[in-house]
Amino acid sequence: MDKVLQFLQELSENNNREWFNDNRKRYHENRDKIIFLTDVLINEIKKFDPEIAGINPKDCMFRIFRDVRFSKNKEPYKTNFGSFIAKGGRKSIYPGYYLHIEPNESFAGGGIFMPQAPQLKTIRIYMAEHAPDFRGIINEDNFKTTFHEMYDHQLKIAPKGFPKDHEFIDLLRYKSFAFTSRMQNKIIESDNFIEHTVHTFRELHKANLFLYDALEK
Repeated sequence: MDKVLQFLQELSENNNREWFNDNRKRYHENRDKIIFLTDVLINEIKKFDPEIAGINPKDCMFRIFRDVRFSKNKEPYKTNFGSFIAKGGRKSIYPGYYLHIEPNESFAGGGIFMPQAPQLKTIRIYMAEHAPDFRGIINEDNFKTTFHEMYDHQLKIAPKGFPKDHEFIDLLRYKSFAFTSRMQNKIIESDNFIEHTVHTFRELHKANLFLYDALEK
């Protein structure tokens, strides 16, 4: 993985089409490594989450090309490789497992990030009745050690249809139910990188099970 990090570091320093075209072969070599890694992770994750069995790793991986049409940042390429392993691939409405590889900014995580309005409402309705179960999951010692807190992406007021004095309003205000666990470069480059990542995803599966149940009720 050291060559992957090296390529991304150089890309961040030369984020232009000329450099990328000159290094296109390297890009494809490193992309293939991430596709292979994603496939390995799928095969490990399905041992405890059968929902993701049979997924094509290419369907999980995000494009490196940025959409700059409505962005002030006109750099044409992302400086990371990312894969979202979930039922249906990277565009799934279901909870999943996200791997982000970027020099000094890598992390493993997942859950549900910015679900569409119907799915978010469904989760909130379920959360309103089962919040103690969810708190028990995210406050469990091993989970808390892996994921220090949930991604802080909340409404400032109560969501429509829920009273502002609801006893679980702090959870109902979330717009995402996502978690991240940072990984230093030395972990990415180590021999136990896959083992470490699978352990992280195994902990995350506890929260994902809750989110699966919420969406399927």
